[in-house]
Amino acid sequence: MTGATADATVARQKPPAHAHATIVRQKPLMSMPQILLMNLGFFGVQYSFGMQQTAVNPIYNYLGASPDELPILNLAGPITGLLIQPLIGALSDRTWSPRWGRRKPFFIAGAIGCSVCLFLFPFVAAIWTAVLLLWLLDVSNNTAMEPYRAFIADRLPPSQLAKGFLAQSFFTGLGITLANVSLFVFQTLIAGATSAGIPYWVVGSFILGSVCSVATVLVSVVSTPELPPSDKELAELRAKKGGLGAAVREIWEAIAEMPPELRKLALVYLFQWYAMMCYWQYVSLSVAKSVYGVTADSPRYGDAVAWTGLVNGWYNIVTFLVAFPLVAFARQRGAKWVHIACLLCAAVGLLIFPHLTDKYLLFIPIVGLGIAWASMMGVPYIMAVRMIPSTRYGVYMGIINMMIVVPMLIQTVTFGAILHNVLGGNPNHAITFAGLLLAVAAAAMTWIREPPIVRDVDALLAMPAGAH
Repeated sequence: MTGATADATVARQKPPAHAHATIVRQKPLMSMPQILLMNLGFFGVQYSFGMQQTAVNPIYNYLGASPDELPILNLAGPITGLLIQPLIGALSDRTWSPRWGRRKPFFIAGAIGCSVCLFLFPFVAAIWTAVLLLWLLDVSNNTAMEPYRAFIADRLPPSQLAKGFLAQSFFTGLGITLANVSLFVFQTLIAGATSAGIPYWVVGSFILGSVCSVATVLVSVVSTPELPPSDKELAELRAKKGGLGAAVREIWEAIAEMPPELRKLALVYLFQWYAMMCYWQYVSLSVAKSVYGVTADSPRYGDAVAWTGLVNGWYNIVTFLVAFPLVAFARQRGAKWVHIACLLCAAVGLLIFPHLTDKYLLFIPIVGLGIAWASMMGVPYIMAVRMIPSTRYGVYMGIINMMIVVPMLIQTVTFGAILHNVLGGNPNHAITFAGLLLAVAAAAMTWIREPPIVRDVDALLAMPAGAH
């Protein structure tokens, strides 16, 4: 066994006697092209998410929704994430098929569902049909997401996990960039609108996403085989009995046994993801007000939506440009401090953003959000996989997603009243509020004690006895 050819997953911490332990096993190193192909499916999944960020709320506006109704209309994302991802993660932990693998059946099914929903979404004619399709789209997204993240953790040795998770950030940025830029480009190429008033250039972007969603996931599935479980892992899988009820019990047990530092990350996520929901829901209305001087019922609101797509596309370009440099920074300075710095960049950017009246100047402060978005999609996972046992990657990735969607759920049921009663119904104030919350998230991050970097087993074996 040589360090040049193989690494192994090693125990992060001593678990209680009843907890699941990390299985020590060798995993082959992957080349950078192999890591990129493995993560390519994130491009399609995140294109779908990009359309939700930029185009779903404008569709609600086109259909006659009022600004203070937007949070409750976006309830699908938090609820489905809260219920679907932990269950799917737990079920994928308990699955192995020699033909279909462990994680792949789940993210293939999710990608197909995303593709169908994206194709149908822009043809809605009423708010209730848009809400229904958003629920189905979010169920599909959540079915794909956490098994995919667990697949990366399953497949890579410890020394390559940072590259793997930040490759996800790269494709997250690239997929959302294409989603947003397609809105701007198609506006200049496609005229007309559906009977409900939804422009055909919006329809075009959704159809492109429908193709990307399923095609990129299939490339990843074909190019990257799953590692078969070791004899010990297979024995554990066969020992797990029961279906949905057992999976629910496993989620509850995992929450009860959650490492303390992972609980602290939940506080960071409370402020971080509440802020991001505020930004996504109100950025087009903020741009319309500050730059164009109009509201959602103005004919010029379409220009604001298209320009918002370009701005969001730019911050996602920044995301995929900085994703891999963050690997080196996280290794040199620690993942904790990298994430703190990135959150502060976003906070400063969003505090400046709503005060600008020149649409071209919007591209400067939003760079901070792009840097933070790259970190959000990868850096916390670098820390998290050092805290959790390898046999529970799926369920804990789902629980981490619960830490994301619970703040989103709180935002959907509280922020409409905050906007109306505290912020005066002003979408610019919503963006400022988001900036302040990101600064609080950075402060909360200082409370976390970052786990030590996991060394390769070969390095451990080479150390003198007693030095481990």
